[in-house]
Amino acid sequence: MIWWLLAFAHGDLDQKGDDFVPCVTNIQSFASAFLFSIEVQVTIGFGGRMVTEECVSAILILIVQNIVGLVINAIMLGCIFMKTAQANRRAETLIFSKHAVIAVRNGKLCFMVRIGDLRKSMIISAAVRMQVVRRTATREGEVVPLDQIDIQMDNPVGTNGIFLVSPLIICHVIDKNSPLYELSAENLQQEDIEIIVVLEGVVETTGITTQARTSYLSEEILWGQRFVPTVTEEDGMYAVDYSKFGNTVHVPTPNCSAKKLEEDGGLPRLKLKDSSARGSVRRRRPTLRLKQLSISQ
Repeated sequence: MIWWLLAFAHGDLDQKGDDFVPCVTNIQSFASAFLFSIEVQVTIGFGGRMVTEECVSAILILIVQNIVGLVINAIMLGCIFMKTAQANRRAETLIFSKHAVIAVRNGKLCFMVRIGDLRKSMIISAAVRMQVVRRTATREGEVVPLDQIDIQMDNPVGTNGIFLVSPLIICHVIDKNSPLYELSAENLQQEDIEIIVVLEGVVETTGITTQARTSYLSEEILWGQRFVPTVTEEDGMYAVDYSKFGNTVHVPTPNCSAKKLEEDGGLPRLKLKDSSARGSVRRRRPTLRLKQLSISQ
């Protein structure tokens, strides 16, 4: 439009003699002015149209349009780069269970959380890290208000890498090397701790590293609960029900700490103790026998 107005004001649209010098050559209509503007904007060459020295205003318009074109290209490239490089939207599809649970798994007391990915595109080189943040004191009397302690996952491979093709339960075995070794069901609610879970990996489609984090306070850790299954097999195909992602169910779990459990000889001896104690109760109260046996089973 500006080039057409310039040509109209200078009289380039009218047929002149051979001695007439226009501001821009070969502009006789709005269409030719529009084509010349596109050639200037995308710098593809003028062809038969070019700016002459006749009009200073045409030279100024040419300079301004080149600068504006460079600014527009830079803004567009920046927007596209930020759109593809921003990993926040991808991290929103990585979900964690609302609660963490502590229950017996494979004969050991374990801390467990569930993670999942809502998108079909994979997270490459996915890895999970967990840390316990608590108040500790050193032997010299120094108080560390926010001591960060790494906890290991129960992974047969020996690394923190996972293959997140379906919702997974991340398990940490509470042993003598665990900071939760002396934690029992009674002092869990009184303990001021926070367990941070970090899931990071590379987005398959963009190659950008993404990270999702969550944390669990002591009141968000359920003792004696386990997660219900979310994956079912139907007609040779596996289906994932995300409506059960955070659902838990009660399971028999000793209320003592893992340290106390190990001192008592482990889970089998604890069950034996419970059975002998219930046997003495059976002789006094036979009406409770079936109920107590069903609980022990």
